[in-house]
Amino acid sequence: MKELAGRLTALDPDAGAAVRVIAYFDRLSEARAGLEALVRGAAVLAGVPARLIDVERRVQVRVEADGTRRDSGVPPDPGWPTTVLAPGGAAALWLERAEATPSVVDAVILERAAGAVRLVLDRTRGRAPVDDPALVETVLDAAAPEAARLHAARGLGLEITASARALAPLDGRPRIVAGRADAVLPAGRVGVGPAVPVLDLPRSWADARTALRFTAQGTAQDPGPKIVYADELGGVALLADLVAPGAEPPPDVQALEAAGAATPWLLGTLHAVVSTASLRAAAAEINVHHSTLQDRLSHAEHLLGWPLRTPQGRLRLQLALTMRHLARP
Repeated sequence: MKELAGRLTALDPDAGAAVRVIAYFDRLSEARAGLEALVRGAAVLAGVPARLIDVERRVQVRVEADGTRRDSGVPPDPGWPTTVLAPGGAAALWLERAEATPSVVDAVILERAAGAVRLVLDRTRGRAPVDDPALVETVLDAAAPEAARLHAARGLGLEITASARALAPLDGRPRIVAGRADAVLPAGRVGVGPAVPVLDLPRSWADARTALRFTAQGTAQDPGPKIVYADELGGVALLADLVAPGAEPPPDVQALEAAGAATPWLLGTLHAVVSTASLRAAAAEINVHHSTLQDRLSHAEHLLGWPLRTPQGRLRLQLALTMRHLARP
């Protein structure tokens, strides 16, 4: 194979490189290499980071071009060269190269690495866990008998001794993911419950639903995070018990709604003020000059009726913005 690669390189460098890639992954497969070794081979050969994600089997591996394992919670870029490992796109391998069309060598790397990865997944992970809504509902139901929840958890492929998180998407049914912080999350607004033992998932589910109430669309009229982790809320979570969804909003929230309706930039500006370390950072966040932000705050103070540039005023504003999310139906 080495001699053939040498001859082909003299005629066509890409063809020679492709043959060497094929030989490399054949050797890894014969040695029964694991997933990380295969992803590392793809990264090193391509000269860019490579990433494997299998949502159903709860597998995520990312390796830098120098061979260092370094996972990331940032979603893959749709423009990266990729190959799908399973129908529906639940599992895929990416090369983190910002090129719409992969080179011949990249295509061969993806094809040979993906083939080897499929064999390892089938050999070591077996069939992907069932994602049956009825089983998920049983696992998350605090009223279900423990034996029934354990049986449902095994049916979902959950490891009973490992930790897991419940997810509460705004658009979609409940989900359960591995307890790692880098678990792949669905798109859109999501409340994420704490990582707990499988039998404690009903508690994680309750916390996830509370966290969902603190999420926002991330738009100018509904600024805020789309994903909220329940275990990062701390004492702020207590506000969820004080502000009933759909009830008459507190006076500060009513003031915010009226001011936001009259001034399109107001809500986004105020969110930047409470979510950054300084007013200069807030101005940079919304891409305005520092003096412009000062003018906006003066106008907002006039509309709201309380100061926004004191510690007490910023706290009141942060609470009002948070209660605005909680008061929604």
